[in-house]
Amino acid sequence: MTTEWRWLERFRLQLELCGLGPTETCVVLSESASRASIVETALLAAQSLGAATLQVVMPTPANTGPVALRSTGTSLALRGNPAALAALKEADFVVDCTAEGLLHSRELGAILGAGTRVLMISNEHPENFERLPHDPEMAARVSRGHEMISAADTMRVTSEAGTDLTVRLAGSFTAGSTGVTSGPGSIAHWPGGLVLAFPAPGTVSGTVVLAPGDINLTFKKYVSSPIRMTVVDDFVTDISGDGYEADQLADYMAAFGGKDAYASSHIGWGMNPAARWDYLDLYDRSQINGTEARAFEGNFMYSTGANETAQRFSPCHFDLPMRRCTVELDGVAVVREGRLEGELARRPAEDA
Repeated sequence: MTTEWRWLERFRLQLELCGLGPTETCVVLSESASRASIVETALLAAQSLGAATLQVVMPTPANTGPVALRSTGTSLALRGNPAALAALKEADFVVDCTAEGLLHSRELGAILGAGTRVLMISNEHPENFERLPHDPEMAARVSRGHEMISAADTMRVTSEAGTDLTVRLAGSFTAGSTGVTSGPGSIAHWPGGLVLAFPAPGTVSGTVVLAPGDINLTFKKYVSSPIRMTVVDDFVTDISGDGYEADQLADYMAAFGGKDAYASSHIGWGMNPAARWDYLDLYDRSQINGTEARAFEGNFMYSTGANETAQRFSPCHFDLPMRRCTVELDGVAVVREGRLEGELARRPAEDA
């Protein structure tokens, strides 16, 4: 597949929003497993803005087992390579086209610490970005959501399906993704529309129940029968359910042979009104990475695996967006039964 003008135009606009221009050096970072159409479009978009643009292409590491990896939560391609890191740290701007993105990578701190801005472009079919342009009003609400989660002590999540999870937020790293970088040393992922926390060690406990229609983004499929997970001091200690999917989830996690595979990663909610939960069946699995499902408005997402706040970097990673949950911060609902509440809700005129 080669790029098309409609994709190039969207990418150019997004890079412009991040401030990329002719006075800057831009690295387009990819790996051998990256989607070629994303890399080509990003490269041409950066060049069209006059930036001094170069490519860094890393070999995707071999998967030595024990299972197929379709979601690690981070790119493993850099592997601390000093030459590649030097190029990224010297750049003003990095367009991250790696298959999983740098967000939880061991190298990210050094890159951002050098003042480099990073835009992660999710490994989706390029059509995905046509439907999810930047929304300034959403960005403002995401920023407000980030302020709210940063100021809160406790998050509690409940649902009629049986979820009842409590997260103590003290010591957590919080973020609000708008899809646009916010200055030197910042990272954003596109599409945006998430508010989330990476909890500190020992702060997550309760029950998570995945209901039919919720999404398992590692397996890239909808849940068809309830899956119940018990979480004690961050770690999933039991997985049960009536269907094969509970066994599938449990067996996959067990294959990694380590406790961190069961650990809580990031926890938050989606705020992008253009993103949809029902799009998954319209693409082949190889065409999507699931960022739209992570960002759809009113979801609650529980994730397991990598959490740099707790110094955990397991390659076993699950993002599990859930519908119809209620999310409370210090007892005040920000999401009620899958709909944003209060300051985070869209104004009625915007729904028309």
